[in-house]
Amino acid sequence: MNGKEKFQAAYPGAIFLEHQVSRALQHYLIRQGWIAKEEQLLAMEKPGEGNMNIVARVVTDQKTFILKQALPWVQKYPQIAAPVERMEVEAKFYELIRQDAVLQRLMPQLLGSDPENFILALEDLGKGADYTYLYQPQQQLPTEELQALVRFISHLHKIRREPGKTDFPDNQSMKLLNHEHIFHFPFLEENGLDLDTIQEGLQPVALEYKRHARLKKKIETLGALYLETGPALLQGDYYPGSWLKVPSGIRVIDPEFGHFGQPEFEVGVMLAHCKMARLGEVTLQEVLTLYEAASSFDEDLMWAFAGVEILRRIIGIAQLPLSLSLADKEALLEEAAGFILHNT
Repeated sequence: MNGKEKFQAAYPGAIFLEHQVSRALQHYLIRQGWIAKEEQLLAMEKPGEGNMNIVARVVTDQKTFILKQALPWVQKYPQIAAPVERMEVEAKFYELIRQDAVLQRLMPQLLGSDPENFILALEDLGKGADYTYLYQPQQQLPTEELQALVRFISHLHKIRREPGKTDFPDNQSMKLLNHEHIFHFPFLEENGLDLDTIQEGLQPVALEYKRHARLKKKIETLGALYLETGPALLQGDYYPGSWLKVPSGIRVIDPEFGHFGQPEFEVGVMLAHCKMARLGEVTLQEVLTLYEAASSFDEDLMWAFAGVEILRRIIGIAQLPLSLSLADKEALLEEAAGFILHNT
């Protein structure tokens, strides 16, 4: 049974988003009010490789826009189940940031949502590419783009949770999915992932961390904190794959992991990816200088979360296109473990 058949067996009557024009799709878009009756659907393009969802660029004779559909699994890893309700969370995220002009400017506009089919319609930001090129040798993040990325989370984290007033899902299902692959799965000694198929010699290197009882206990504590509801709104997956370079500049996308949590987690993740991309100490210090931290912000906690992110990306399933030697990874893993052991 292919993906379409599996989806339609689970949700009879639901539309399955494909990268091809069809009469059924044209009628669907008209029913949703996303195109006019006289508007002609010309093409369904693949704007990029979606990790979590099916993503398509709709091209008509009048405009373009983006459709995203959540399936009950992760698009890139179909063996991993994922909640379809993540599209509803993303829609709520876009609604919540409308209170801040900076955030609105740095994200696509929500054009509409269809919870019954787990589909969002979003502004097309134009043809571009994400920032995963940063993991390649000798790459830099231009100062103005770094400033925009830090400005984004500075503003985002000022959106505070008001119990009884803030209408936003707890997104616990997505947090549990993330928790499994950040704080648990990578540190299982027998998890079925042969790291030597990723890089020869990585499996025995990883065993040191999988067998480190004190380190794992600290990571477990950090994972429990991650699962708690925190004070600030987070994008939830703030790394170069969620940063998009388009003709109008840098934009942030894919807030389906969004939740009210610990701002130290988000800043820590960003710093971890700056380190894995070898952007240098000057960039790390710029992030820390530019970020507008609340008085309660805990830098030790931030570095501990950064350490977990480095570890899980190198020895877990969510691999990155890193251009690092085994010796480079060993050094990074050792530094990451130090962040956790010395800052918690």
